[in-house]
Amino acid sequence: MDFDGGKRVFNRLGSNQQQQQTDNRNQRVCYHWRAGNCSRNPCPFLHRELSAPVNGTTSSKRPYGFANDDQRSTTARRGGGGGSGFNTWGRNGGRGNNNAINNNIVAKKDRICNYWTQGTCSFGDRCRFLHSWSTGGFAMLTQLEGHKKVVSGIAFPIGSDKLYTGSKDETVRVWDCQSGQCGGVINLSGEVGCMLSEGPWMFVGLPNLVKAWNVQTSAELSLSGPVGQVYSLVAGNGLLFAGIQDGNILAWKYNAATNCFEPAASLQGHTLAVVTLVVGANRLYSGSMDKSIRVWNLENLQCIQTLTDHHDVVMSVLCWDQFLLSCSLDKTIKVWAATDSGNLEVTYTHKEEHGLLTLCGMHDLESKPVLLCSCNDNSVRAYDLPSFSERGKIFAKQEIRSIHVGPNIFFTGDGTGEVRVWQWLADQSATTTTPA
Repeated sequence: MDFDGGKRVFNRLGSNQQQQQTDNRNQRVCYHWRAGNCSRNPCPFLHRELSAPVNGTTSSKRPYGFANDDQRSTTARRGGGGGSGFNTWGRNGGRGNNNAINNNIVAKKDRICNYWTQGTCSFGDRCRFLHSWSTGGFAMLTQLEGHKKVVSGIAFPIGSDKLYTGSKDETVRVWDCQSGQCGGVINLSGEVGCMLSEGPWMFVGLPNLVKAWNVQTSAELSLSGPVGQVYSLVAGNGLLFAGIQDGNILAWKYNAATNCFEPAASLQGHTLAVVTLVVGANRLYSGSMDKSIRVWNLENLQCIQTLTDHHDVVMSVLCWDQFLLSCSLDKTIKVWAATDSGNLEVTYTHKEEHGLLTLCGMHDLESKPVLLCSCNDNSVRAYDLPSFSERGKIFAKQEIRSIHVGPNIFFTGDGTGEVRVWQWLADQSATTTTPA
């Protein structure tokens, strides 16, 4: 079929005047083809982009047509941020050197085809959108199916051959890492809000409760005290911390003599749910739905600073080197560094086009630091640090709420309940991976 002009359609219209009118009409790019779902055969509109006008004039109807929807702002992608001497943040960015047309082309093609995910795309290689679950140097090893709702926690204990995943379907699933098969399902009394593996212990945050299992002895404990859903867990300085729906952070200390976790403290200050916790540099950092980050001294458990630079929910905090990184639904990743006074200040702001859900740090096969950022457009971006040069993307059917790193691999869990296992490719020239 002649899609490049549609002559067979034109010839059916009779008069030259009709043909001229139709010819003008058909010098338009098919809207449905751009969206990856045109099913007309033959289609009266073009299945290609229009060439630039040869006489140097431009059309008021935007022949390139994607500026409003897809054109990326280079300035926005690179982010802002103060100096503080850390001028390597955001330098040599992967997209900063592209011209406007190249940015436009990347933006159009750098999307997954929704019809391909449903197995209904009829364009094959001619489709303008990706028929793969990733771009960049990733390979998907396998996908683990079984959860019925969003995967809210992933844990891979050191030295274990079992992967544990928790979901809002009120179950924890245990996966055999050799076979990829589900070896057991633990039914719980409520939605899993988070998971943590620390030493021989596996912790699961539930409504009004933290469950603890010793994977070596099979001992099971219940840590009471939370009011509402437990959204985040972290261990540090001999304590287990839990971020709670009511804004409190509860701490327990393990008593080896009685083989139980005893309440140690309640850290108060946040006014809404504490959804993320991280420990680093003898500090506990907590991010909350109240749009703030609090910095706590691990020795006396006192709040020593409150950070309020984000303008929406702080979804994730991460320690890297001497920096604190945070992401928010306000579409930014902020990099914090300590000043001479010891207080944290923003030294760089990286802007995204979508709200950010979680951060995870790891090293690639060359031991270079990489930041994985989950966005609420159902994707994960991978960036080199500290340059924020983009390394690739991972796509999912729904938003990815959990990322967890293992030895030379990492795991993602999405809103459909699917868990995927990824590895870095040794050959970084590879650009796409397709599902098994």
